Order: sequence, then C-alpha cells, then structure tokens
Amino acid sequence: MLTVGLTGGIGAGKSEVSRLLVECGAVLIDADRIAREVVEPGTPGLAAVVDAFGEEVLAEDGSLDRPGLGAIVFADADKLALLNSIVHPLVGARSRELEEAAAEDAVVVHDVPLLTENGLASLYDLVIVVDASTETQLERLVGRRGMREEDARARMAAQATRAQRLEIADIVIDNDVPLDELTRRVKDVWAELVRRARGGPADRRSARE
Repeated sequence: MLTVGLTGGIGAGKSEVSRLLVECGAVLIDADRIAREVVEPGTPGLAAVVDAFGEEVLAEDGSLDRPGLGAIVFADADKLALLNSIVHPLVGARSRELEEAAAEDAVVVHDVPLLTENGLASLYDLVIVVDASTETQLERLVGRRGMREEDARARMAAQATRAQRLEIADIVIDNDVPLDELTRRVKDVWAELVRRARGGPADRRSARE
C-alpha cells in the first residue's frame, strides 16, 4: 500500500485532482466528507460543536449550519482552533479505519485540506500539493462558487501560505492550466504513484528522505 497526502489551498482545484486520481484507480479518503459525517445530527461530534459554539450554529432542521459556523470561525483564529480540536481527532480515527480496509496493493489518497497547517506530512509515504496562483484561487472562489471576495480572502488567509504548502511537497501539480492539461499531468503523477506502490518499502520511503 502507498499512502499519499493530497492537499492544496482553497480554490486551487484539489477536488478535481482527487476526482482524476480516483478515475485512475486510487482509493480516496476525503477528509472534508468525513468531517461532515462526524458532525451529522445525532453524532457526538455535533453535540461537542454545539457545546462549544452554542445552538445558534444549528439550522432549523437540527443539522449544522455550516455557512454560519464558517462565518464565525474563519474570522477568529482561536475559534477556528477550537473547532479543529473537536473535529480533527474524529476525522483522523475514521480515516484510519478506511485506510485499514483498503487492499494491500492500493494507492490510498488522503484528501486533506489542512495537511500543512496540522503538520501531517509525516503520516504519508509522500505528499502531493495542488498549486495555483492567488489570482486563480480568487477567480474560482468568486466567479465559480459565488463567494464574496472578502469572504474568499478570509478563507485563504486562514490557511497555510502557498510557500508553506510547497515546502512540504514531494510532488507539485500546477493547476493554473486548462482541464485537459491538468488531466495529462495527473495521469503522469499516477504512473509514478503506481511505480512506487509496486516498488516496495524503500521506493515508498524515497520521496520522504
């Protein structure tokens, strides 16, 4: 098994890269998806979030009001750290369960938005960073997702810097390109991942040394 940490700033196109890797044959463990699952109604995770932030973070149907909570935590570093301290251990435990269920020869890609911020690079055989310019990130967030520029910049500022992400990267996928070029680049990366997965422990470790 080869374990890969995949990360990138908001709006960099990490989700598209993870989709393409799955098409190639990767087993995807999506930290964002798991983060939603662990705070669904009736879970201990949601109860802990409500205890920390109050019932105002709940929607009328009892689910988590994600936009409302996001507006609170992304404007306050201490509140963001508090939320992370609740959610991240739950996400980590579920991610380990899914990894243990994968085949022995699988390439397991952990899609982890805050991999850099939480110092998680050492958990994986190698780290892939999806990189895009600040201008491209803003264009995607404002133009495609409909975010206000002020909110987009706040989300970006709450994450690691571009330089910090690149510092931990073993492989960088530049996503300031059209989709067809991105697809070609991901296929090249996949070929390298398969080579490492088949090469044994020494091959898997080589990128981290």
